[in-house]
Amino acid sequence: MILIGQFDSPFVRRVGIALRLYDTAFEHRPWSTFGDADKIAPFNPLRRVPTLVLDNGETLIESAAILDYLDERAGPAKAMMADSGDARRKALKICALATGLADKGVILFYERALHKETSQAWIDRCRTQIASVLDVLETERSGVATAWWHGKTIGHADIAVACALRFIRDVHPGVFSEAHFPALTAHAKQCEAMPVFVEISQAFNPPS
Repeated sequence: MILIGQFDSPFVRRVGIALRLYDTAFEHRPWSTFGDADKIAPFNPLRRVPTLVLDNGETLIESAAILDYLDERAGPAKAMMADSGDARRKALKICALATGLADKGVILFYERALHKETSQAWIDRCRTQIASVLDVLETERSGVATAWWHGKTIGHADIAVACALRFIRDVHPGVFSEAHFPALTAHAKQCEAMPVFVEISQAFNPPS
């Protein structure tokens, strides 16, 4: 398999971490959606990452679709997401909040970095959404008694939240307060201490 995208993307990173945890070998091509768009285009016309090229040449796009494939490949006993029922819905909700948080972080960065004239109303809206999601995730995580979000083993919700938090903290300093979000801070530290999180990691590299 070939995973396309840089690990400073929370979406690429969560896929890379899942591949490692599933003990799935892959080649990493750290192509940027800006500097390497022409390289990505033959595999993904949207020129977006993550893009996963399977051994048979089939291409998967979007992190959720890629992880769904990896879960199916791993089988129900090893999958990091419940295959049905209330447990699956709850995990999907946390994943949606986490990826939405990351997406708003990306949008807020681009608004400031790529536009000569920024919209303060849009910036305020993004910051409000980020703050609201952080509040909800903090409440949810503080109510969890198990080691991980949905049990005794790490799951996609745990990974998605940790990757989103790393991105927000790297790209938007001052938005996240450890004192205000103690449960999320503990969660992030637990994840980032794992060897796989250390390996699948990259300092933020803004497009030039």
